[in-house]
Amino acid sequence: MYLSYVGIRVTDLQGSLRFYEDLFGLEEVARGDNSKFGAGVFVLLRDKKSGMKLELNWYPESSKYNSPYVAGEGLDHLAFCVDSIKEKFKELVNKGASPTEFGPGTGASYCYVKDPDGNWIELYQRNEQLSETIPKGY
Repeated sequence: MYLSYVGIRVTDLQGSLRFYEDLFGLEEVARGDNSKFGAGVFVLLRDKKSGMKLELNWYPESSKYNSPYVAGEGLDHLAFCVDSIKEKFKELVNKGASPTEFGPGTGASYCYVKDPDGNWIELYQRNEQLSETIPKGY
């Protein structure tokens, strides 16, 4: 398991994308639309020098994750790449992590648990079977 990227919530996806590309030199490496899961649109950026990744997440009004935005509260989630989603999810829940409605078996190629403060932590599995659902660069 390794920390893969940090996701932040943004209110203006195109404006934030330009900001991080133009001012910080980050490059877009992936993008996707998770509306079918009740979520929103994401753009994954990578720093050319360090390889660190930042995911920008924008949620439409129809998404249950679209909540009033308060400056400083834009952390959306941390993401860890794991060998087995089901095994790691079970292990983390057994050790005290709180499960969310996006558990293994919900039809998505990822799942979430919450830390003690309610911060979302994404688990996703990188393998041949999931290579079409998880963009390269993750």
